[in-house]
Amino acid sequence: MDFTSQEILFAFLLTLFAGLSTGIGSVLAFFTKRTNVKFLSVALGFSAGVMIYVSLVEIYFKARESLIEALGEQMGSWYTAAAFFGGIALIAIIDKFIPASQNPHEIKSVEEVDEAERSRKLLRMGMLTALAIAIHNFPEGLATFIAALNDPALGIPIAVAIAIHNIPEGIAVSVPIYFATANKSKAFWLSFSSGLAEPIGALVGYLLLMPYITPATFGILFASVAGIMVFISLDELLPSAEKYGEHHLSIYGLVVGMAVMAISLLLFI
Repeated sequence: MDFTSQEILFAFLLTLFAGLSTGIGSVLAFFTKRTNVKFLSVALGFSAGVMIYVSLVEIYFKARESLIEALGEQMGSWYTAAAFFGGIALIAIIDKFIPASQNPHEIKSVEEVDEAERSRKLLRMGMLTALAIAIHNFPEGLATFIAALNDPALGIPIAVAIAIHNIPEGIAVSVPIYFATANKSKAFWLSFSSGLAEPIGALVGYLLLMPYITPATFGILFASVAGIMVFISLDELLPSAEKYGEHHLSIYGLVVGMAVMAISLLLFI
C-alpha cells in the first residue's frame, strides 16, 4: 500500500498534537485552584464515546474488509477477530507491568496533592509516572498514526479523543513534580515530554512496519488499533470520567461522543 508524503506528514502531525496535549493538563494544574470535575467527566466520557463508536463501527469493519480481500471471507474474519483481541491483550499487558502507584490511569486532581508532601518520594512518583505514561502512550501513538494514515477524516476525531484523554495524564505528571520541586518549568516540560512517546510510536511504527504493509498486514494492524482503543475507553476513560464527576455526566458525554462520531462519518459518505 502506497502513501504520499503529504498523507504521512499529516498523520504524523495529528499524532504529535494528540501526544503533546499532556502539556495542556500541566498548564491546567498550575493555573486552576480546583479541578473542573464536571467538565473533565463529560470530556472523558465524550472521548470514550468517539473511540468506542469509531472502533466498532468503522475501524473494525475496514480491517475486516482488507483481510477478507487478502485471505478470503472465513480466514479474513477469523484474523480480524484475533487481531482485535490481540490489540486488547497488548495494552492490557502494558498496564499489568506498570505499578498501580505510577499507572497513568490512577489520575489525581489538582487539589489531591498536599503541599506539605514536598520530598524526594513525591519527585520520584512524578518521574515514574512520566515514564509510565511514555511507555503507555507508545501504542496509542501507533494507533492514531495508522488510523490517520488510512483515512485523514477519521484520524482527526481520533486524535482529538486521544488528546482529551492525555490532559489528565499531564496533571498526573506535573502536580507531584511541581509540589516536590516548586519548579513550574521543570514540571511542565517533563509532563509535556512524556507525550512525545506518541509521535515516537508513530515514527517507529512507520519505519519498521511501512515497508511490509500489504492489505493483510494493514488489516491486522487496523483491527489491533480498534482493540487498543476499545480497551483504553473501557479501562481508562470511563472509570476516570466517573471518578471525576457524576455517573450520568460521563454517560451523557459518552452518548454525545458517539453521536458526533456517527454524524461526522455520515457526512463523508
